Amino acid sequence: MRLLLVEDNDRFSEFLEKALRDAGFAVDRADSCATAKVSFDASGFDAVILDLGLPDGDGLALLKERRATGDRTPVLILTARDGLSDRVGGLNAGADDYLAKPFAMEELVARVKALLRRPGAALSVQLTLGNICLDTVGPSFTIDGKTATLTRRELALMEILLRRPGKVISRGAIEEGLYSFSDEVGSNALEVLVSRLRKKLGSLGADINLHTVRGVGYMVMDHP
Repeated sequence: MRLLLVEDNDRFSEFLEKALRDAGFAVDRADSCATAKVSFDASGFDAVILDLGLPDGDGLALLKERRATGDRTPVLILTARDGLSDRVGGLNAGADDYLAKPFAMEELVARVKALLRRPGAALSVQLTLGNICLDTVGPSFTIDGKTATLTRRELALMEILLRRPGKVISRGAIEEGLYSFSDEVGSNALEVLVSRLRKKLGSLGADINLHTVRGVGYMVMDHP
């Protein structure tokens, strides 16, 4: 899942980015309304975390502008403005949730995941295929009910594939979900990740096939 974090405090933004990445998200950062607009136009996001006090404008105005274009991406407002009128104004402007500073990182991560689990959003709680199950809340991954250890990127890749079992997902779509603009990614990084995951699943007895569709992308299928 890919997030856009719009926050102008570099140190705070770096702290948030690390925590969100550790929770399994790919994160792009923007430090102003202008850079956020460029990011919106350059890529699709599963959710946006939006600060209101930006150096070149008000985050609420940016949110209203996005909603006016028909963009329904879930937005969590993150701000020091904690008055009732501020919260009501944010929600009326099109925000899906509102979290006041200071806050616990665990709550931010939980709220983002809750947004993505809403009807029509990107994240369901459990994804199963064959004898495997990925719980996106944990996150945890089991094979025949036994916990299996996967890296953060391996879990993210499994989630992308398990959301469309039996369907080919393009390389570009997978890379967009796995990596942010700031990630240094080698030309064969995805192939290495897929190969490592395929070997690990095989050694652990996973009852699924991870297929490479040459020139197109990848897909997972239950064993015939």
